[in-house]
Amino acid sequence: MKVNKILVSQPKPASDKSPYYDIAARHGVEVVFRPFIKVEGLSAREFRQQKININDFTAIIFTARTAIDHFFRLCEEMRVTIPDTMKYFCTTESIALYLQKYIVYRKRKIFHGNTGKLDDLLPSLTKHNKENYLYAVSDVHKDSNADMLDKAKINYTKAVMYRTVSNDFTPDEPFDYDMLLFFSPAGIDSLLKNFPDFKQGDIQIGCFGAATAKAVENAGLRLDMEAPNPKAPSITAALDLFLKENLDKKG
Repeated sequence: MKVNKILVSQPKPASDKSPYYDIAARHGVEVVFRPFIKVEGLSAREFRQQKININDFTAIIFTARTAIDHFFRLCEEMRVTIPDTMKYFCTTESIALYLQKYIVYRKRKIFHGNTGKLDDLLPSLTKHNKENYLYAVSDVHKDSNADMLDKAKINYTKAVMYRTVSNDFTPDEPFDYDMLLFFSPAGIDSLLKNFPDFKQGDIQIGCFGAATAKAVENAGLRLDMEAPNPKAPSITAALDLFLKENLDKKG
């Protein structure tokens, strides 16, 4: 098996201390960061089509920093003033702290979970069950979260504020990779959109998450590496192990 160039379908890490760089040096491979998908915000006009009035809500649920960015962008575009009494419920502390980009953090009522999962935030949501919640989501989101909120009798409205779209390749952009790493079903959709006649051949495909693995299978492609697995909890650990077990054998 020959792997010289690996495409990681995510943005380039902000830090040069990323494990990917260690893996590249250790195994003598080139790692290229090139997302297959990108996030774009809904326009104010598109948002208004949902017939949602942000001023009707007393609290908002955020599960991602991207949701925060697009919420405040839309408020600015629609000239909506957020009252100081607005309560913010975030699934992690890091997401909650990101609010500092837009509001005076210490003067607001902010609650957060620890695990990143919405169920961890439920005790706080149910404690404030008199609130009218706005739940900021992407066009692709977990229905299980909505089911959970329904079951807990939370008074909420889902508001789509951004969407995931294919980050198309240009005609002159080379596609000469020996291995592709994916992190969502949308990435697989984008691959097939960009290259409808894609033939996998000797190209290795790795992915993170069961949903992505299922998308690879449904597309009729061969999955060569999956994370997490019993030996590797992360995609980088799985990649390191995969290259060690396969690539280095040729030596």
